[in-house]
This record gives sequence, structure tokens and C-alpha cells, in this order.
Amino acid sequence: MPTPVLFVSHGSPDIALQAQTPTLACWQQLGVSLARPKAILVVSAHWETATPTLSTAAHPQTIYDFGGFPAPLYRMTYPAKGAPEIAPLVQAAFDKAALPLHIDPHRGLDHGAWIPLLSIFPKADIPVAQLSIQTQADPAWHMKLGQALHSLRTVGILIIASGAVTHNFGWLSHSDEPLPAALSFSNWLAEKLQARAEKELLAYRTQAPYGATAHPTEDHILPLFVAFGASTTDDRLRRFAPEVTYGALAMDTYLWEARN
Repeated sequence: MPTPVLFVSHGSPDIALQAQTPTLACWQQLGVSLARPKAILVVSAHWETATPTLSTAAHPQTIYDFGGFPAPLYRMTYPAKGAPEIAPLVQAAFDKAALPLHIDPHRGLDHGAWIPLLSIFPKADIPVAQLSIQTQADPAWHMKLGQALHSLRTVGILIIASGAVTHNFGWLSHSDEPLPAALSFSNWLAEKLQARAEKELLAYRTQAPYGATAHPTEDHILPLFVAFGASTTDDRLRRFAPEVTYGALAMDTYLWEARN
């Protein structure tokens, strides 16, 4: 049976310092329920390149690509081995789809990868590789990347896309009440993903309520289109909406699973 496809809203890095939150509980439960994959391929909003690039580091370093957080966060590590063995599979898939691919033998794991992995697979005993996004390209390009990656699901590789359902720093607050605009956009997105409404999703900036405002830049929603592309109509979609942090960061997670 094909492995699932997972999209996580990774939120603020300091979530890793919290003892327990609804989001952490959600990630932990996913880790318990998911079958153990042979390897993990993470598509993170925090690795941007001009051309799709795959990391093949044998021992990827934990990257602290953020600033201004408490010191203990910079002492956390995710010591998983790399997954250079999947490079030929990704290369073949991209060749078949007429997509370019570069290789980076040194790239480590940015916080879009290791923050959620700390909770999903805390033992760090599954090999992990990363694939970059292209912020100069549109959602349709990233959906095409996902469609090419679908073949990896048939050989036991778990695809995890990591970004955000809402990502407007101007919306952030310390309110306990979620911003209505954030809820409106995230609920629209859930409805269209469930319906596999491709045209509306690709045009979310004009079709969705607060579409362009929810994402002033597209970097954090592009991984979602990779996940959507890697899924098919044969999958069952499950939405997890554990909380909205800082009043505006909808921490939604999506899981596409092959139907029994």
C-alpha cells in the first residue's frame, strides 16, 4: 500500500520548547499511528533554491535558521541519518516528468523539517532527506513537483511537506481568540482540498477569502501544493486543526492516506 502524504503547519520554532500543546499532541499521535517508512522526504518552506534541489548529506546537521529565541532551542538536535539512497529514485521521477534536479551533498535539516519531526518521530531513527521549493515559481509548478514525487510513495518513502496554512506576521497577536480572517481562509482551504478543487486552489489568491492577505508571500503555502500533487483521488484526506497560535497561525495538518 502506498505511504501517506503529510502536510504540517510547523508554526513558530519555540513550539519545540513547550511541554505540551494541542499541536504537539497531534504530531505525536500521528507518529504513533503512521506505519514506519523506509525514509522521509521533507519539502520545507525554509529551503528556497532557483532549481529543485535534493539534499544527500549522510549525516544532515540541525540548522538553526531563526533568531531571537531562548538559548535551549539552539541546543536541540535532530540526529537522523540522511537518505542519499533515494536520490536515484527522485532523479528518475523528475526525469520522467521533465523536471530539473540538482543535488546538494551538504544541506542539513532546517527548522521546517526538524521541529515537527522531533514530535512525529522523536527517536530520529528514520533516514531523512530534503527537497527545496522555488519561490519564483507558482503553485502549479509545485503541484507538478508533487505529482512527480508520487512514485516514491510506492517504495515506502513518506513525503512530509512543511509550511503554513496561514502566514501573515501582521496578523499575529497574543489574543486567545483566533483572528476571523485566519479561520475563514483555513476553512475555505480545507473545503477545497477535500473537494480536490484544483482550479480554485491554484487561484487561491483571488478565489479564497483573504487569500493574498493570508500569504503576503507564497513560500509557506507552496509545500502544501507539493503535498496535494503527490496525493491522488484514491486517497482519503484527513484534516487536523488542533489550534491557532499567536491569534493567526492556523496549525492545520493534512494527511492523505490510501483507502483500504
